[in-house]
Amino acid sequence: MPGTALLVMDVQQAIIAHVRDDGYPARLAGAVKAARAAGIPVIHVVLGFRAGHPECTPRNKNFGALPPGAFAEGDPGSVIHPAVEPLPGETVVTKKRVSAFTGSDLELVLRAADLDHLVLTGVATSGVVLSTLRQAADLDYRLTVLSDGCYDPDPEVHRVLVDKVLARQAEVSTIEEWSAALAG
Repeated sequence: MPGTALLVMDVQQAIIAHVRDDGYPARLAGAVKAARAAGIPVIHVVLGFRAGHPECTPRNKNFGALPPGAFAEGDPGSVIHPAVEPLPGETVVTKKRVSAFTGSDLELVLRAADLDHLVLTGVATSGVVLSTLRQAADLDYRLTVLSDGCYDPDPEVHRVLVDKVLARQAEVSTIEEWSAALAG
């Protein structure tokens, strides 16, 4: 699939600690393995801030309330989960807000590699996945969402977003279906 990249977003220790689906990391690792086997670049997107969080304002409900040091260098919670740990040479993009594009160099990385089809996974469906999909659609990327490669703490929110919202701007597939198509 020339021009395709798998985005693994916000799969960091402090975020995964709140996932109530024990099978999620292994399932997501299956998508990463399938992408690598097919020669599809895996791009890891993480949330990260400077020491002292100068990028965060108290007006921002999500990030203004973070404890000191959270998602800053040296924070063990900011480390990517070992199930999807980047291989040497894989790109890690650090973002400053909910969308993978905001405060990051993701678009520059994608354009430089001539990647125009994004396969989205991550935590949470109502956060990074939704925000990234909306921005990517406005930037004219082709999009696929791996429904079981995304997680939301509210299963009903996840279902509505995947079935009714995300499907308007993206192809929706499961990890198994997508992996089989790559291998086929």
